[in-house]
Amino acid sequence: MQMHFPEAETPDDHAIEKGRLLFAGETTFVKGVVAMDGLPPADRVEVCFAGRSNVGKSSLINALTGRKGLARASNTPGRTQEINYFTAGDIYVVDLPGYGFANAPVAVVEKWQRLLKQYLQGRQTLRRVFVLIDARHGAKAVDEEIMSLLDSAAVTFQVVMTKIDKLKGAALAESLAKTRAALAKHPAAFPELLLTSSEKGEGIPTLRAIIAGIA
Repeated sequence: MQMHFPEAETPDDHAIEKGRLLFAGETTFVKGVVAMDGLPPADRVEVCFAGRSNVGKSSLINALTGRKGLARASNTPGRTQEINYFTAGDIYVVDLPGYGFANAPVAVVEKWQRLLKQYLQGRQTLRRVFVLIDARHGAKAVDEEIMSLLDSAAVTFQVVMTKIDKLKGAALAESLAKTRAALAKHPAAFPELLLTSSEKGEGIPTLRAIIAGIA
């Protein structure tokens, strides 16, 4: 039976508060990792954020943690070439390098895409990957590549649509339909979509609550 990937329901007040408290304390940058042997000890649950370049990943992490400069946004696609680790409460929040087009030498791109694959397939404490998809475009072929990798690694991923404030009505419905059709092919996909706008704060309390529930 095909999953329909409904929008995530708004959590109850208790779950919302739990999420708020998780990110109300200090979120600390731990380290940037360029090789598997540099990963911090796997001593706590972690969630990570993946998305192609310029999907709005840094802005989402900043909105999630309530700290504007935590994850560095860049107008140059592919600038983040490290796996960046942050702590929030007793979990790791992990910012993965942008995939897809990157303004960097081919050898560098290949190196960090290899690191990305090793991380996704080999990190035992990784509980969920949030795959960010720009609502203006819907799921693209490059997004499906990362989804297939997550399928093969048997890592659950949940799609987070970003920038939903940028389109309305029929355009948004079309983007969601395109994304749902792509997700139907991927067994590791969590059966709910989350719609967010970092600029307007939409979906952020729900995302915090989901992460707190995983933790």
